Amino acid sequence: MKNFISIAFSKKLSFSVNKLAFILASALFAVTPASAAGFITGEHQFSDKEKRVGEAYYRADMQWMAYQAEVSDENPFYQIYLKNLASGKVQQVSPGTGKTTCSWVHPSQEKVLFSSTHEDPDAKAKMTDEIERRKSGEQKSYAWDYDEFYDIYETDFEGRKIRNLTNTLGYDAEASWSPDGKLIAFASNRRAYTEALSGEEATLFKINPSALIDIYIMDADGSNVKRLTHTKSYDGGPFFSPDGKRIVWRRFSENGREAEIFTMNIDGTGQKQITRLNMMSWAPFYHPSGKYIIFSTNVQGHRNFELYIVDVEGKKEPVRVTDKEGFDGLPVFTPDGNYLTWTSDRTPEKKGHLFHGKWDHEKALESLSLK
Repeated sequence: MKNFISIAFSKKLSFSVNKLAFILASALFAVTPASAAGFITGEHQFSDKEKRVGEAYYRADMQWMAYQAEVSDENPFYQIYLKNLASGKVQQVSPGTGKTTCSWVHPSQEKVLFSSTHEDPDAKAKMTDEIERRKSGEQKSYAWDYDEFYDIYETDFEGRKIRNLTNTLGYDAEASWSPDGKLIAFASNRRAYTEALSGEEATLFKINPSALIDIYIMDADGSNVKRLTHTKSYDGGPFFSPDGKRIVWRRFSENGREAEIFTMNIDGTGQKQITRLNMMSWAPFYHPSGKYIIFSTNVQGHRNFELYIVDVEGKKEPVRVTDKEGFDGLPVFTPDGNYLTWTSDRTPEKKGHLFHGKWDHEKALESLSLK
């Protein structure tokens, strides 16, 4: 999951409201009424040609958006795409083989970050197996795949110069660049494959491979890898704060049934729990103002994920943002904080697609008593 933009939030951005207008102008769908809470207006579906779409992230200048989508009949898994928001041109940047997830656009350079299993010797066989499973009509509950062949890659905008930044057995994914592009935060269970585990850890990992996933940080070239969290539960989905000084992420309970939002300094110190909902709260993302965090949680029901906001100190009660049945998650703000893009299955086919709308920052501040 989420997992997820590299945005130089702390820098002055030079685009105007008119430059953002193309987002609304390019929509081919009818605009729905504002959500009941009134935080989002003019919300509309932002993708339609793909089978499934998720996790869209913007570059700081708002010229590019990276996302994952299932498109080809030959590959049942997500691949990574880059969209020029002015022209609407879309280009695939991942190899097309295996699974991919968690793309990110460099804040200033023409580079895309993503995770992929295309170097797995059995990648094509796994694609064929999944295609046959779907043809058979076999139904199975959704579960994220912590494939040990996931590595983190960077590539140019044409997808021709692909470089493996992790090259380590184990799940390496959910990566994002810092606002200045010098660091990468990511999630990994690599130690289960590279270190000697205690008997308890080995048993835990066998039952649940996500249990040994922790947050790591490394230089942008893949060097100086440092582990930041040390728990026996899943720590994942890290994103940098607008000033690049802290990281927000989700921490699962040891039984895997709940997750809460946390933040910490980029050296792993100062870990702070932000939510205490005792539900599945995940996919957190900072508003560019640095004053609050948006996230998804199923407080409204096991299968009904809604978007909520909470102050960065976790002192206020989280405030509900969306009010549609089904899944609303993986929210991201545009670099100026005026718009919100998220993934939702509020479509007739109940497949995940991107949705987009105007964000009311002032209302958000008021709702959290931050004004």
